[in-house]
Amino acid sequence: MSKHSFKGLGVALVTPFTETNKVDYKSLERLVEHLLRDRATDFLVVHGTTGESPCLTRQERDAVTEQIVKQVAGRCPIMVGLGGNNTLETAERIAAMQTRGIDGILSVVPYYNKPSQEGIYQHFSTLARRSSLPIVLYNVPGRVGVNMAPDTVIRLAQEHENIIGVKEASGFPQQAEQITSAELPKDFVVLSGDDALTIAFVQNGAQGVISVVGNAYPRLTSRLTHLAMQGRYNEADMLQTAMRQINTQLFQEGNPSGIKALLRLMCLIDSDTLRLPLVPVSEELRVRLDETRKELDLYASTIGC
Repeated sequence: MSKHSFKGLGVALVTPFTETNKVDYKSLERLVEHLLRDRATDFLVVHGTTGESPCLTRQERDAVTEQIVKQVAGRCPIMVGLGGNNTLETAERIAAMQTRGIDGILSVVPYYNKPSQEGIYQHFSTLARRSSLPIVLYNVPGRVGVNMAPDTVIRLAQEHENIIGVKEASGFPQQAEQITSAELPKDFVVLSGDDALTIAFVQNGAQGVISVVGNAYPRLTSRLTHLAMQGRYNEADMLQTAMRQINTQLFQEGNPSGIKALLRLMCLIDSDTLRLPLVPVSEELRVRLDETRKELDLYASTIGC
């Protein structure tokens, strides 16, 4: 039996804000219910990049986590983002965190410092020794400035039983293949970190995705992901093609600016407010997102999603 449930569709949850830049807990509740309806979402990821975690206070992080844990009430696993570029401080935060209702931690490769592969290994080894929860590594070189090599991931997986997966957002599906072809603990999981590459990553051994577009279209994204995991690539590719334009538009002016604009158009959140240095999308992009949304809604309805 698997030691964790981080497979399939994971949704990188946005943090809604009011127009006065306070956390919008009512919109958050509405969005979570949308994601859990029909059990479309296999697990939730709270306080990741899409959740604007660097711009939340510790008190806000704790309050958001507490609300989500209470609302979810065991209906799906919850992963919480907790990473940083100060290893000792991050380790202390992990050791001190409230773990009730939380099933795992997503921890990013240290940013700005640009550590060597040995430094990355030592960083995550330190976190693993302090954590009572499973850890999923987060490799996103476009944001942190350094790529975590497959050999480093493999070494960490082999030496720390509570390092149970990696979110691979390098943009290179071959890295998934290099990791999954190694001798790993049987429950170790590779997850795509890029909606547009979900099928390619699954074809190279990944077992799911941590998705941005899943905030808006959980059932559609779930079907695509699970079709790919079943090896039904042609069917999955049809869905990927239908979603290609929305996936492109969501990132044209940054994440989570695009997904917040889309969620507001869908009336799932009340405002697309972001915290500086992020800003809302341009009106031009908003109009194009709305047009694409209407087309995709029509398509989703014809296939029962």
